[in-house]
Order: sequence, then C-alpha cells, then structure tokens
Amino acid sequence: MPKALPPDLHAGPDHGRSLARHYPRGTRIDPHRHDWAQVLYAAAGVMWVEIGREALVVPPQRAVWLPPGTEHSISMMSAVDMRNVYLHKRYVQHLSKVPDVFDVSGLLRELITTLAEREHERDEKYLQTAYRLIVMELAHAHRHVQRIPLPGPSDRRLTMLCEAVIANPSLDMGFEQHAETVGASSRTLSRLFQRELGMGFAEWRRQVQLAVAVSWLAEGQPVSRVARSLGYLPSSFSDMFRRELGAPPTGLHPHRTLEETSGEDHAA
Repeated sequence: MPKALPPDLHAGPDHGRSLARHYPRGTRIDPHRHDWAQVLYAAAGVMWVEIGREALVVPPQRAVWLPPGTEHSISMMSAVDMRNVYLHKRYVQHLSKVPDVFDVSGLLRELITTLAEREHERDEKYLQTAYRLIVMELAHAHRHVQRIPLPGPSDRRLTMLCEAVIANPSLDMGFEQHAETVGASSRTLSRLFQRELGMGFAEWRRQVQLAVAVSWLAEGQPVSRVARSLGYLPSSFSDMFRRELGAPPTGLHPHRTLEETSGEDHAA
C-alpha cells in the first residue's frame, strides 16, 4: 500500500494553510497530528479516517473536523482528490474540541477548493477573510455521529477478525467462519466484541456495511449492485439502510430509483 506524508505547517501564513493533492486508491497516511486544526475534505473520492479507536468513512459531500493535536490516520478507499484546510489554533478556540464528520455546504466547499487551488496567493487580506469565513461556516455545520468502534491491541484474534470484515463486510461469511479463521471460539469472540466494542458482531458488521455502502453509493454505484456486494437482496438492503439511517439508499442517487437501478443490473 503506498504511503504519503502529511504537510509541513511551519512555513507560510500564520492564520491558515491549504492543500490540494491527489492520492491513488489504497494510499495510506500513517497516524500523525498537527498543532493546527484541520478540515479534511475530498472533492472526489472516499476516505477511511481513524481517530483513536474509532473509524469514520467520509464521502465527498462530507468532511472531517480535527481539532488541534488530534492524532489521525487516513486510508483512501478510492482515488481521492484531497482539498484540506489547516487553521491556526488561536482562530478556532470557540469551535468543538471533539473530532466529527459534518456536511459541507456549498459556500464552504467553494471556499475550501478555491483556497487549495490558490495555495500560493499572496494577498494577505484576501486570505484572512477567506479563512475567517471558513471558521464561521464550521460553527454552523451539521454534524454526524455515525462512527465505527475499533478494537484495541489487547487481543490479536479480535483485531484480525475486524480487519477481515472491514476488507470484506459481506454477509456471505458468517461469524462462525470468521471465528474459525482467526483460531478462536465464537463464544470467546462474542465476549470480546461486547467487552472491547460495546456491541455484538452482527451490529458491528452492520455499521461497517453501512459505512462502506454510503461510500459506494456516493461514488455512483447502483443500489442493487451495492446490496448484492454486501450479501443482501436489494429490497432487504433498502429496508436495513432506511431503518438504520432514516433514509433510503436511493437518496444518494437523486435521479434514480431502486427499480431503475435494479433494471439496469438485470439488463447488463
């Protein structure tokens, strides 16, 4: 898996910095932290962001708020056009001290992408105004709480199982098969899930499936194809998605219905 290095913030304007980079699918940025706050945004592509013992899957219409000093790592679930903003900590003292995912408004998206494309802009008044507008938009952004708990290092078998599910969250492989693969009894692993992650295997895998499904749908994959890739019938997947997230998966395809995408798959 290719690796990338985080940017150096020691040079440049003292109010904010911007970054525009392209990363191929599978690129990983290892755990690191910045003294400045960060808005982690992909204009295209989907990111898997790990913060402590939680993971966030971030499609293009959302971004991650990282307060100053937050350790995080990033894996690219697809090719990613990254557009990041870094804000000096003295400008964000009134903002949340907790990392989270939020919706990117039209104004915020334009501010982030414009600054990233004009990274070497020398007009200090323009830069200060743009970065202050970003801070104002962040204060009113709509937050999301969907997070995937991750296991600690206490039991390698649980970690191996979770990594296998993240790599392939389909229903096609059952809990007992996973347990056998990592060399533990299903009873032992059930206890570990409750103790380490606060939930059972089925619920945890469902959270991973939803996160992966959202990323695939955001890339434009048909609902029926996403459903079958995760081991569901399209109707069952749609019911589960609506029950868990309060909206149908077709909501990420504003001009397509489940019947239309199903029909396309059958035609193919």
